[in-house]
Amino acid sequence: MNQRIGYCLMPSPLGNVLLVANRDALCGAYFHDQKYLPPIDAAWQEDNSSAVLRAAHAQLDQYFAGSRKRFELPLAPNGTSFQRAVWNAIAQVPWGETLTYAALASRAGHPGSARAAGAATGRNPLSIIVPCHRIVGSDGSLTGYAGGLDRKQKLLALERPLFELTRRAA
Repeated sequence: MNQRIGYCLMPSPLGNVLLVANRDALCGAYFHDQKYLPPIDAAWQEDNSSAVLRAAHAQLDQYFAGSRKRFELPLAPNGTSFQRAVWNAIAQVPWGETLTYAALASRAGHPGSARAAGAATGRNPLSIIVPCHRIVGSDGSLTGYAGGLDRKQKLLALERPLFELTRRAA
């Protein structure tokens, strides 16, 4: 079955974001230069009127303004069952908090699979909305973010202003 895919480009304080949706749910939110950015498919249609894309745009604007801590969007990420389990576990990490890859693997039902959870985290198609920037190394260090470590640090600082001060003092 062929589903209509719509997309729009959204400016953000950290660069343009490509938002991708089917008729019912958001399928992707990618920084313009991130690793694993899908090319805009010829079958996709630019769509600035989609209710899902408009809601995602508005909620991301609120997030960057500091007034939204949790996203309320229908989501339809495409991935393996393992990846979806990891992404579901990531989605439960509260605003302003971090979690290690090892703890993430356990929460996803796969203890001892920190590296595999890290790989699944890197393939998260819903940047910010499924907050993979909140996943850190076992020692609390910033490791592996498909959107770039500079963005990861800025997202964490947005959520936890003391994070940036702590990082500078270390």
